[in-house]
Amino acid sequence: MNFTHWLVIISVLISVGGSYTYISDTLSGKTKPNRVSWLMWSLAPLISLGAALSSGGDLWANMRVFTAGFIPLVIFCVSFINPKSYWKLNFFDLACGLCSVLAIILWIIIDSPRLAIILALLGDGFAAFPTIIKAWKFPETETGLIFITGLISAVIIIPAIPVWNIENAAFQMYLLAANFFLVLSIYRKKLFNY
Repeated sequence: MNFTHWLVIISVLISVGGSYTYISDTLSGKTKPNRVSWLMWSLAPLISLGAALSSGGDLWANMRVFTAGFIPLVIFCVSFINPKSYWKLNFFDLACGLCSVLAIILWIIIDSPRLAIILALLGDGFAAFPTIIKAWKFPETETGLIFITGLISAVIIIPAIPVWNIENAAFQMYLLAANFFLVLSIYRKKLFNY
């Protein structure tokens, strides 16, 4: 095992560790996940992973993408266990979910792995909007640790990217940006003292 593999393993372990608190807070009803976001956050990375691997993407470089899809799937499922953890969905949430689904459908129709990755990014981005807005307005409904560890994990994985192309780097860079904006939304009042 080389240095790159260790970076991937550390990145995945940090992500898994950060998800523990979020899952625990969801089960207790403290955290109220937006189900549209978490469902779409599970689908888009897993689709992107399939597209990246089918077009020759590096398995080790994409392990973080797998983790980025699997953990949200677990959180989505856990959100149904405690009815107090449910966040009421509104029109905007559903519209973002629809845009996310449309991006996935377009990927299925258009047989291009690179375009699939870009569409999965768009789908994941649309799925992020409801949680970013919810976190901005109601930061107490989110557990920020999962997004902090997601941000750290994304930074750690950057040196492990073997070739900077869409297949290996696009989703990693998106995860970096998405987690940054989620952390900013949750902690903006503490960061900027207002």
